[in-house]
Amino acid sequence: MIDFSLWGAIAIRLGSPWPPMLNEYSWLFLLLPVLCFPAFMVIGLYSAVVRYASLDTIWAIFKATFVASLILCGLVLFRGWGGFPRTVPLLFFTLALPLLCSTRLLIRYCYCSVCRPKSNSAKKVVIYGAGSSGAQISTAFNLSNEFVPVAFIDDNPTLHGRQLNGIKIFNPNKLPELLRKHSPEMVLLAMPSASKSRVKEILNWLEPFPVEVKRLPFLDKLVSNKVGIGDIQDVAIEDLLGRDPIPPRFDLLRSCISGKSVMVTGAGGSIGSELCRQIVRLEPKRLILFERSEYALYHIDRELQNKYKGKVEIIPILGSVCREQRVEKVLSVFDVNTIYHAAAYKHVPLVEYNPIEGIRNNVFGTMKTALAALNCNVETFVLISTDKAVRPTNIMGASKRMAELVLQGLAADGNGTKFTMVRFGNVLNSSGSVVPLFRQQILKGGPVTVTHPEITRYFMTIPEAVELVLQASAMGEGGEVFVLDMGEPVKILDLAKKMIRLSGFTVRDEDNPDGDIEIVFTGLRPGEKLYEELLISDNAVATEHPMIKKAEEKYYPWPELKRQLDSLEKACSNFELEAVRNLMFEIIDGYKPQCDFVDPVWLASNKKH
Repeated sequence: MIDFSLWGAIAIRLGSPWPPMLNEYSWLFLLLPVLCFPAFMVIGLYSAVVRYASLDTIWAIFKATFVASLILCGLVLFRGWGGFPRTVPLLFFTLALPLLCSTRLLIRYCYCSVCRPKSNSAKKVVIYGAGSSGAQISTAFNLSNEFVPVAFIDDNPTLHGRQLNGIKIFNPNKLPELLRKHSPEMVLLAMPSASKSRVKEILNWLEPFPVEVKRLPFLDKLVSNKVGIGDIQDVAIEDLLGRDPIPPRFDLLRSCISGKSVMVTGAGGSIGSELCRQIVRLEPKRLILFERSEYALYHIDRELQNKYKGKVEIIPILGSVCREQRVEKVLSVFDVNTIYHAAAYKHVPLVEYNPIEGIRNNVFGTMKTALAALNCNVETFVLISTDKAVRPTNIMGASKRMAELVLQGLAADGNGTKFTMVRFGNVLNSSGSVVPLFRQQILKGGPVTVTHPEITRYFMTIPEAVELVLQASAMGEGGEVFVLDMGEPVKILDLAKKMIRLSGFTVRDEDNPDGDIEIVFTGLRPGEKLYEELLISDNAVATEHPMIKKAEEKYYPWPELKRQLDSLEKACSNFELEAVRNLMFEIIDGYKPQCDFVDPVWLASNKKH
């Protein structure tokens, strides 16, 4: 191509296919390619895989052609310009650039259109989004055997009717027609820069169509600005919530953490592990991982040590919050300033089956850790609470409300440590969460199990909840119950239907007996209620953060509450469930058990007697 471009440049300039001057400069046809070869190697022209030719390849060709033109000028100058036309190097560049580009693009076209093996199993895809990400992913599809892009759809009316990578762009309203014409198996949402609220709107619009929906990650989750087949992922439940994040206030985030000794109890759990991940990024002096499960502690310690070893002192501690001496020793030795207390039993039916252990861990574990914090002059103690603590119908919720009362009572006693509580609803993809269960049931072909057609829940992502917890902890002065803005409650039945439809299946019910996946109602589980609340009374006040409110709620003076707790501990030790329940009626406003005792040990013991 170099020699052909050189001949063409001289021929065009002199107006003859073989002017006599070619004989005089015939040595250029040998020397120019020889000198250009190593230069092209350095530029990387030969290292690019031709069938994956892209804009980067064209840029490399441009640089190589420019260097070749400079080499041509240098050779002619070395010999002396003489009668050599000065416009030839420019004509050479003008010819060589399109020739080198076209040959590589032609090879790529031949590979994609002729040589690439066809697969009957390749999925037909409609790409939603004809921007740079859509262009990149369609290029990746064209080079793979897994997917075949059949159309683009885009909201921008100026793109409708045009083509991108040889694929026509349509108005989204044309999707039903495209489904009939091409029978695609997937719609891919290729809009990484779209807001979460916009993604939610699109997913709600796509839901009724009988096609699987997948997406590319949001821009902040992409490893680089380039996208490929490996970036395709399932629609996440947080996409259906569509809450655009509010930028955090870093002064609040860092207030109780940066440069301080911080301990997280329950460090290996869903909330506890995310607390550790976010805390370690805020540069504490040290981070103590306090966890009773060896397996969970090993995993979170290994994860953090791999990323932050040498940057932050990370100390894994095996222990139970119910052992006050162990907790106090750890707090004293490591001069802990801040405690995030996430250690708790939180699975409602399991705690209902094991009420005494639930109370011991959630109530007395909190009390003993709080008293240890007082004895060691810990500055800040933050309890991770739950919406199930509001007018509880189960032991888990009741025990968490009692844990709140413990901290409120100690705070009112005014002993130095700042006790704060943060209350929020369900977090997505935590252990025991309904979302992973639904996903697993859908993959198996159903049925999807829902406890009740009217049941609703608040949802929030774990990172979002933890980020707000860290900010709320900095606003507390002692005894406050902070409540996170969870958005609107979600009907679990609607959530199940959305997940089924967005997976490309249809719901089998009375209206559609030939559907793919059935939804089965199993009945409320022990302790479960239809809806959750975040406030006991309607007197929440705003704080300096728009997503955090402060609740003013009833509490007991510590001496009075301590007497009640002593009675409760005695009843637990004697395994007297009736006495335990009566004391909880007495202590907790609005406690209404949803079911009778279901503790299998207590039931079996009563049968024997």
